[in-house]
Amino acid sequence: MRYMKSGSTKLALTVAALLCVSFSAGAEQPAYKDLNKSFEERAADLVSRMTLEEKIAQLGNAAPAIPRLDVPEYEWWNEALHGVARAGAATVFPQAIGLSATFDEKMMFEIATAISDEARAKHHEFARRGLRKRYQGLTFWSPNINIFRDPRWGRGQETYGEDPWLTARMGVAFVKGLQGDDPKYRKVDATAKHFAVHSGPEADRHHFDVHPSERDLYDTYLPAFQALVQEGKVASVMGAYNRVYGESASASPRLLQQILRKDWGFDGYVVSDCDSIEDIWKHHKIVATAPEAAALGVRYGCELDCGKTYDALLPAVKQNLISEKEIDAAVGKLMLTRFQLGMFDPPERVRWAQIPYSVNQSAEHDQLARRAAQSSIVMLKNDGMLPLSRDIKTLAVIGPTADEVMSLLGNYYGTPAAPVTILQGIREAAGKQTKVIYSRGVDLVEGREEPRAVPLIDANFLRPDANSKEQGLKGEYFRGRDFAGAPVMTRVDSRIAFRWDRGAPTDDLAARGELSNAQALAGDDFSVRWTGQLLPPTSGKYELVVGANDGVRLYIDDRLVVNGWDQNERVKSHSASVDLEGGRAYRIKLEYFEDIRDAEIRLGWRRPGAKAPFVEAMDAARAADAVVFVGGLTGDVEGEEMKVSYPGFAGGDRTDLRLPGSQRKLLEALQATGKPIALVLTGGSALAVDWAQQRLPAILMAWYPGQRGGNAVADVLFGNVNPSGRLPVTFYKENEKLPAFDDYAMQGRTYRYFTGQPLYPFGHGLSYTRFEYSNLKLDRANVAPDGTIQASLTVKNAGSRAGEEVVQLYVAPKDSKQQWANKDLRGVKRVALKPGEVGNVSFTLEASSDLRHYDVNAKRYTVDPGKYEVQVGASSADIRARQTFEVKR
Repeated sequence: MRYMKSGSTKLALTVAALLCVSFSAGAEQPAYKDLNKSFEERAADLVSRMTLEEKIAQLGNAAPAIPRLDVPEYEWWNEALHGVARAGAATVFPQAIGLSATFDEKMMFEIATAISDEARAKHHEFARRGLRKRYQGLTFWSPNINIFRDPRWGRGQETYGEDPWLTARMGVAFVKGLQGDDPKYRKVDATAKHFAVHSGPEADRHHFDVHPSERDLYDTYLPAFQALVQEGKVASVMGAYNRVYGESASASPRLLQQILRKDWGFDGYVVSDCDSIEDIWKHHKIVATAPEAAALGVRYGCELDCGKTYDALLPAVKQNLISEKEIDAAVGKLMLTRFQLGMFDPPERVRWAQIPYSVNQSAEHDQLARRAAQSSIVMLKNDGMLPLSRDIKTLAVIGPTADEVMSLLGNYYGTPAAPVTILQGIREAAGKQTKVIYSRGVDLVEGREEPRAVPLIDANFLRPDANSKEQGLKGEYFRGRDFAGAPVMTRVDSRIAFRWDRGAPTDDLAARGELSNAQALAGDDFSVRWTGQLLPPTSGKYELVVGANDGVRLYIDDRLVVNGWDQNERVKSHSASVDLEGGRAYRIKLEYFEDIRDAEIRLGWRRPGAKAPFVEAMDAARAADAVVFVGGLTGDVEGEEMKVSYPGFAGGDRTDLRLPGSQRKLLEALQATGKPIALVLTGGSALAVDWAQQRLPAILMAWYPGQRGGNAVADVLFGNVNPSGRLPVTFYKENEKLPAFDDYAMQGRTYRYFTGQPLYPFGHGLSYTRFEYSNLKLDRANVAPDGTIQASLTVKNAGSRAGEEVVQLYVAPKDSKQQWANKDLRGVKRVALKPGEVGNVSFTLEASSDLRHYDVNAKRYTVDPGKYEVQVGASSADIRARQTFEVKR
């Protein structure tokens, strides 16, 4: 995509240029400012001019400025897992596991290109405004390419699933889309994480030492990293918290020096996971002090410390634990990447600096988010209920994630401009002919205080003042928590329901020119005051409920009824019971401040005589012709090292693969009404829905589908889109006895080694049409260990609807004496066919890579001679055609 300079863009570049290194002409110009020299020469010269203290300071993620050298401060920490995260307004695509469910490398590249467009535009806008803090740079700690080996792992949602080949393909496409194709300047830095052998349990990640077999290490845990390094040319690799074979993964001679740099030829930089260098001495007890841990990290190949432990490098040098020369090498790599990103060059020279801010949340990106969500949705079961009939008069949408924005987002996300919940998407798609009624029914999990469960106070019960014809409350937005000075922005907010993910609510307005830089709020530490009138419809006792991060106060007729001003924690629910008279106008004032992260505020109420949610849901089902139950999980209960302890959950991980008990109870009661039920699941991991599979006519897996997820789900439910997502993980049955969570042996895990009967196999996904496979042919019967073999076949759409088939090719050994996997995915092709249309599909197998396995005796990858089987089908278990061939030396 090319971008032309407008007048405003030229002005922005002129201002941005003033923030860059100044370039003076003349004989005294230092080499690092000489644009004609190589980046390597310039980086080396710059490092040579730094003091030891300055060099050490540059090895932390929050690198300070060096004014005498014209080096601006730089914060290395940034996130872009499925969109630019934690930096205010950004397009939010489906969570990583959902992107993987598309089985579509081309779409992944397109999405990563959109993300890096927004990232570049954001960075230059931040720099124009003098902002160089966390989440404002160009170095992104994504993607997460750990293998999702166990469905209990809460962070599995961040990965591309359980298969090394699919993870590699999706990861390489993502890295290439992020880093761009410019021969001189890299667009942004991608980071392959967490290297290596890391996938839970979250509670033990700072302590455990994993000893995988050599075969599991090389055949399962390392291949995706190798692909991203050698094929994707990833700029950075992040270490893991855990130990591997007794060595810290963030300071491992074997992982970082031998495998990563010597064996694979990696020439980028390594960053620690946050405070994992501190773990070396504090938790792993490999050494006794912080200076020793810091020295160990730098010596064994970790250039950048996310944390503070590298501050101890100065005493480490004085104690002769490490030399200044070793520190120079580390700083040199970090300065080199900053040159490669164009940070020290005039922006008019950098192609990527021309991207306008308007790409952020553009209509093009919004539609891409919708297409991605459509392609990610997996139809697990359909006995004919779907697509929903347009003759349905009344449709009940029930469940705790139906109208929940968090069910769209997962974790590591930005702030979408107008997220569409599943309820909203269904209402838009249903049209006027179908009445849609909604009830949440139950909370997400038992025992969880859920401020988002309370109905919001709608705009028609609020007005800014007695004389206003507008609906809602007047919002005044201030810097700081004390409402000092004039508000930077005043507007009418129709409902109080906001979630600003580590970005101030005025950031995007300033970037678009709707507010001046002087007016805009910057990041955290702001406050909002909403005022107006509350108009209760009937008389009685109301429960006013405020859910908020940080501080909040609510006044009714100047009387303080909710006081949570001193709280400093995650979303908490505050309530007050008040008697209100119908038809009377009450003065209302709501004050809120935010100074931590993840700003969130909601104002809701329970009205007099309201039914219990469970009863309301049952009544809705009885009044409807059909039910869509939307349940599952959200990022509130599964994720990274969380303080979560509910039935079925622990520390962000899961202890029970079933739907939470509260949801199971309601679902069973709804099914007893006899109404047909389509189950839509949200979540980032496999769910054991055995009961639903046996009794419900239709089940969809929607993952965390991003900002347009509600539209995408509705598109599939009503048949406007034919589902084509495929499972990137195995869904196990609820009574399956899985290996111990902390056992990293692959035996008995994933479709590659599991020998039982899954609930839904890896690669599974149904369609509204039927596809037939025929004429599988191999171009040869024998192949050399370094040769190639081509497989071709015909696929026909034998149904009555257009659709996309995801053709999957697996390779299985037939007579190997080695302990191979059951089979391995080695090819995927998406084929779009109209009814009756026939398509030709071909795959090329490279024996040296597609048939290799790690020989523990030879200590290298080898290709065994013998017979192999090519299996082509619609999933790992639904094989439609087979052919054998032989490897001969």
